[in-house]
Amino acid sequence: MRDFSGEIAAFRREKLTEFTDARQRAALQLCCGIELSSALSGEPEPTLALLKRLERAIERERLRGVNRHWSYDLNRHIALKQVRDRLKGVFPAQPGRLSLRPRRIRPKRNAAPEGAAR
Repeated sequence: MRDFSGEIAAFRREKLTEFTDARQRAALQLCCGIELSSALSGEPEPTLALLKRLERAIERERLRGVNRHWSYDLNRHIALKQVRDRLKGVFPAQPGRLSLRPRRIRPKRNAAPEGAAR
C-alpha cells in the first residue's frame, strides 16, 4: 500500500506542477506576448528587461483590482507574480524587487489628527 500512496502523491504533485506551469504560460502570453520557455532559457540582460516589463504588467493588474475594473482577474494576477518569482529564481543574485517606482505609504483615512480631542 505504501507504494501506491507514494505514487498517488507523486502523480498529484506532477499534475499540480503541470497545471501551474500552464497557467503561468497562458498569463505571460496573454499579458505580455512572451513565451515562458524562451524567457527561462534566456541570458541575464534580456531577462532583466523582461522582469521590468513583467513588473509593469503586475502593477497594471494591481491597479485594475484596486479600481474594481471589470477586466481584473485574480488568477491572472497570481500567475504573473508566480512567473516573476520563477524568473527571479533563475538568477538568484539579482535584487529581490525590481520596481519601476517606489511604493508610497498612504496615510490612514478617517483618522483623527494628532492632538485632536476625542
